[in-house]
Amino acid sequence: MILSSHGIVASQIASFDADAVAFFNRVTTAGGSLSLTEKQAVNQLVLDLKANSLWTPMKAIYPMVGASAAACAQNLKSSSFTGTFYGGVTFASTGIKGNGTTGYMDTFLNVNTSLTLDSTHLSFYSRTNVLEASVEMGVTGASNTYLLYKYSDGNAYSGINGPQVPRPTAATPTTGFLIGSRTTSTEEKYYTNNVSQTLTSTSSSKQSKNLYLLAYNNLGFSQGSTKECAFASIGDGLTATDASNFYTAIQAFQTTLSRNL
Repeated sequence: MILSSHGIVASQIASFDADAVAFFNRVTTAGGSLSLTEKQAVNQLVLDLKANSLWTPMKAIYPMVGASAAACAQNLKSSSFTGTFYGGVTFASTGIKGNGTTGYMDTFLNVNTSLTLDSTHLSFYSRTNVLEASVEMGVTGASNTYLLYKYSDGNAYSGINGPQVPRPTAATPTTGFLIGSRTTSTEEKYYTNNVSQTLTSTSSSKQSKNLYLLAYNNLGFSQGSTKECAFASIGDGLTATDASNFYTAIQAFQTTLSRNL
């Protein structure tokens, strides 16, 4: 029997992970829809994350599937932190893209209440190579929790619950999977397509603001990005092994969807 509400065979639903099915239901309830290929890719991603002990550290996972605001706003990890889109954001099978001036998503994840000072990660999968004065996700204030590939001056700057610190080598080009992670009070690590960089950076504080995607929250929208986002996540800090396994899982996910770089 074909279940029209899901577009998949009942036996396939039985073989899907329960957390994946819960995500599919949230998408449907919100008015979105997913193709069978998207559902299979998401299900395998859940299995891969769980197999590598990466599911528990996640607070929010945005797979950016479904090519609609209703679908892309959903958090794969749980019903918490459902996003809301504002301004100029476009949706496609390859991800979401802001216009750089008004478009962003509020994740409703408050950095101060939801993240840990010395254990935090952000990740963003960019499909766009562009040099611009943008921040891909985060918040700023007395301290920073944000992620960007490369600023318009050609340098990369980052901060995970601490000061803004230049990364030793900027990402070139600004495409692929970027992870920023803090697991200690004295350093941050950045992984650009599985190549690591270590920064000396002392954690200082967490901003009591919601984290934005396609921009950062500086008492509201600031420095919007035009990079197409094909995946993003927020959660606890990741070790080098975690980051490597995460990269492998996300590359497999993007490859299934024919949007890998």
